[in-house]
Amino acid sequence: MLDSLLAVGGLVLLRDSVEWEGRSLLKALIKKSALGGEQVHVLGCEVSEEEFREGFGSDINSRLVYHDLFKDPLHWSEPGGAIPEAPLGTLRAMCRKTDPGPVTIALDSLSWLLFHIPCVTLCQTLHALSQPGVSPGDSSGGGKVVMSEITEDLVHEDLHGPGPMGALSTLAHTEVTLSGKMGQTSASILYRRPQQRATYQTWWFSVLPDFSLDLHERLPLHSELHPDPHTTQVDPTTHLTFNLHLSKKEREARDNLTLPFHFSSEKQQALLRPGLGRATSQIFYEPDAFDDLDQEDPDDDLDV
Repeated sequence: MLDSLLAVGGLVLLRDSVEWEGRSLLKALIKKSALGGEQVHVLGCEVSEEEFREGFGSDINSRLVYHDLFKDPLHWSEPGGAIPEAPLGTLRAMCRKTDPGPVTIALDSLSWLLFHIPCVTLCQTLHALSQPGVSPGDSSGGGKVVMSEITEDLVHEDLHGPGPMGALSTLAHTEVTLSGKMGQTSASILYRRPQQRATYQTWWFSVLPDFSLDLHERLPLHSELHPDPHTTQVDPTTHLTFNLHLSKKEREARDNLTLPFHFSSEKQQALLRPGLGRATSQIFYEPDAFDDLDQEDPDDDLDV
């Protein structure tokens, strides 16, 4: 599962909720990248560096570069006072890597960044980071951006309207939605590969204390022909002012009804054969004084 998430590259968007947290899966992805020899830059906004590094071994922590926005997000301790653009500047500066190898950038979390950076500016920066060979402030090499959209409480989720979430979803190359039932966590993964049909897959898993995954079940991979899973499906048959289906009695009444324009055999016989005692109809015509009457047969010149 972790290999498939990191294989595509680009932006990996983790969508969690207050019921199903996603920081554990984010740390599992970071461990996988670090064990693969990559340098991992973490922009920490919601937890301290000590709390984030907890649970990692020395081999993982040695490859992890932590950029701390938790203690001093606006750089109040810096000379000159607060810097409103500090979060965006830190996000751009952390991408100026010195290692020639690949780099994974983990953002913990995008929710915090959305509260401090305009959505358009943040999306433009993330789009530049995800482009191969392009990063803000540095033109050497490319990398993967692993994003964690952390929702710490219900209000946190409500503050993200459909606009920002739709923009982030459009930028993501791989989108993971965490949910579950009966205490088991599921990850619904949407893969978007260039010039290929999007695919959708669901995994049931649990994150172990050492941030490795215990996979329980994998549902088959299938093409994403239906709308986005986060889009609410609307039933077009609701709130109609008429019925789309007939009951049994209504169907029988419809079948027994004779339509007025339907020329049945019974109606034809009734018109051709008048009943007994019924007077025969006659037409009486009295010519007008100015009528042009011709006594000759109009068809006299025809050989009939």
